[in-house]
Amino acid sequence: MKALSQLIPNYEDVLRLEPEQLAGVLLEILADIDGSDREYLNRHKFFNSNLDLLRGYPMTHGSAIQQAVFEAWMWLEREGFLVPRMNDSHGLWVDISRRGRRAAGRAGVDAYRHAAMLPQAHLHPRIIAAVYPLYLRGEYDTAVFQAFKEVEVAVRDAAKLTANDLGCPLMRKAFDPKDGPLSDSAQLPAERQALSDLFAGAIGYFKNPSSHRAVLLTPTIAVEAIILASQLLGIVDGRLGFTMRV
Repeated sequence: MKALSQLIPNYEDVLRLEPEQLAGVLLEILADIDGSDREYLNRHKFFNSNLDLLRGYPMTHGSAIQQAVFEAWMWLEREGFLVPRMNDSHGLWVDISRRGRRAAGRAGVDAYRHAAMLPQAHLHPRIIAAVYPLYLRGEYDTAVFQAFKEVEVAVRDAAKLTANDLGCPLMRKAFDPKDGPLSDSAQLPAERQALSDLFAGAIGYFKNPSSHRAVLLTPTIAVEAIILASQLLGIVDGRLGFTMRV
């Protein structure tokens, strides 16, 4: 059986991951179990009789690591990646579901690595709620589209404009350097124009193309775009008098 440390060498990364992030790595370990090791597809045995689980990690953090992995296991069960084993009258063993088999393999570790690229702690709450789950699932184009949809909705609400105000024209109206409801008269005219250009350009470049055609994005490009959307939402918050995040 693979040790967790073979896939995530730094134990601090294990403790830093959310259950849904760690679950992809755990699924790879479980998918590799066969033969006599199949007995470890049992929650009790896996966490109490599995000498490989903590191999390579400092024992001083063993309990915390086990807790993190246990939460990931429970996430796999809840999401249907692990299901009760048929014909097990005691309900102690599980098997990897068809869905789990499709998701297992190197994709689990790749998902962890890609998820670690997105700084969740520094993202706007709207991005965390609406976009982060999409990114974790590898739906990068949809995640970026949703991120800038959140920007569009936030700007429309903050500027008190109508549902007919959309896309780039909405941004131009909301941040019009002369009389836009979200324009800051204390700023220099050139800065007000630049902010209008920034919002309109971001919506036009990142959201509009995804509205009309499939756009293939790498995880890195998606991260950069989502962070930009998060920054734009912070600016809108500032216009409403909310404290901007650090």
